[in-house]
Amino acid sequence: MKKVIVLLLFIAAAGLNAQVKIAFVDSEIIIAQLPEAVEVRKNLEAQQKFYVDTITAKDSEIKTKADVFKTKYEDAQNQMKAGKLTEEQIKSLEQELGLMQDEINRLDQELTAYKQTVQKILYDLQIELFKPVREKITKSIEALAKELKYNIVLDKASDALIYGDKEIDITFKILDKLK
Repeated sequence: MKKVIVLLLFIAAAGLNAQVKIAFVDSEIIIAQLPEAVEVRKNLEAQQKFYVDTITAKDSEIKTKADVFKTKYEDAQNQMKAGKLTEEQIKSLEQELGLMQDEINRLDQELTAYKQTVQKILYDLQIELFKPVREKITKSIEALAKELKYNIVLDKASDALIYGDKEIDITFKILDKLK
């Protein structure tokens, strides 16, 4: 909201003689009710479910291996305390437990990397799938803003400028002053 206030103060300070009409929209409400957006959300949720199921399966595999490791480790500790193991058996168990722990660590690292990859994939997919929806919304906002003679349209959901009338854009005037 600070950006909106700064923008409004900047426009007022620019000394514009013409009356500036400002409006806002809530893009979250529009997206929640737009049929195309609902369809995109369903597609994203289906993709997300696939990845969540895969992550859950991998996580379950790691937990199972960790439980097996814990049981084997505790059993080895008990046998060592009872003096039932030879030096050779102890070395063999240590090696086996080390390999098991290495595998669990490797699987955990792979799962962490997979989660990060999935997060990026889903983010990129969301941007790609919502792009036509956002373009449609933006075009509709621009058309309505021109029809109703609004100079600025802000998005309440993101504090972003969606539409700005070129007549009140002073970018090049500022560049000229800076030169």
